[in-house]
Amino acid sequence: MTDNQLNNQVSLPNANDGDEEKRGNKPKITPVAAAYFGLILVFILYQFGGSLLTITIFGLNLKDVDVTSLRLLTTAGQILFILLPALVFSKYVYENVSTIIRFKAPKAAEILLFSLGLILLAGLLQNYLYIQNYFIIKIADAFPVVNKAKLFLDQIDKIVEESYAGLLRFHSISEASFIVFVVAVVPAVCEETFFRGFIQKSFEHKYKPFISALITAIFFGIYHFHPYQVLPLILLGLYFGYAAYKSESIFLPISLHFLNNFIAVILYFVFGMNQISTPMSVSFPEVKISVFSFLGLSILFLLVIYYINRTYYKPKLSEDSRLY
Repeated sequence: MTDNQLNNQVSLPNANDGDEEKRGNKPKITPVAAAYFGLILVFILYQFGGSLLTITIFGLNLKDVDVTSLRLLTTAGQILFILLPALVFSKYVYENVSTIIRFKAPKAAEILLFSLGLILLAGLLQNYLYIQNYFIIKIADAFPVVNKAKLFLDQIDKIVEESYAGLLRFHSISEASFIVFVVAVVPAVCEETFFRGFIQKSFEHKYKPFISALITAIFFGIYHFHPYQVLPLILLGLYFGYAAYKSESIFLPISLHFLNNFIAVILYFVFGMNQISTPMSVSFPEVKISVFSFLGLSILFLLVIYYINRTYYKPKLSEDSRLY
């Protein structure tokens, strides 16, 4: 390791009240309190406010509603109830939005390296779902109580996937392009700005980077209301948080989130819903293949993480570019 590399390998400074007061930019409320308040408010706004807005506009019967209108409403909900609060909270609590949201362009090499990790992670998580659901089915068959819970979760899972499939059906190239915008571009920008921007950065003021990314990822997984994919979503969110922290750029997790959703959309376009839905019927030969695939992809993914940790150096932060 060269002297220059040693000088550049620095960790994020922990802001304290004294430093904040010197810079004249002390948070108006405690950063952790701001994060939890933001999580609660956005959950209420998006889940309940969005549902109320949908019912107000379209009524209770959504089956006959024009799908383009639903896509537009979905886009509006993401922008109004996720992106806008993230920006407003950042401005109100910290004033300097650019440092909290991490507005810094990532390098092309960073995007390629982390994208490779994402592709490996997506593959191993899909194999994990096969393994997980194989054991869920076996346990549910053995215990009636578990089976009742499984039947309930199956209904929720079916509703989520049917709504998702409804947004993905297309009849032309222009419609397919619009779907990519609604399902891949908008959620990537809105959700990452909120979760890996305002929320994770707020937690980083008190907790270590891993804990901050993990807490944020847990809420990210829960917010999606996808019962069988909570753990994969948490791990995906943790990887996005890792990318945001390492690069100090919100645009890197946005790119990764977009890539993940884009791949899912393309798989649906080519193979249909069965290729991206939660596997609900898994045979023993299938689960054996999934175990070996999971282990192999996990090793490759960990090698990518090891490479990133060994060779990735953060730019040295100037006094003016520190938190706040």
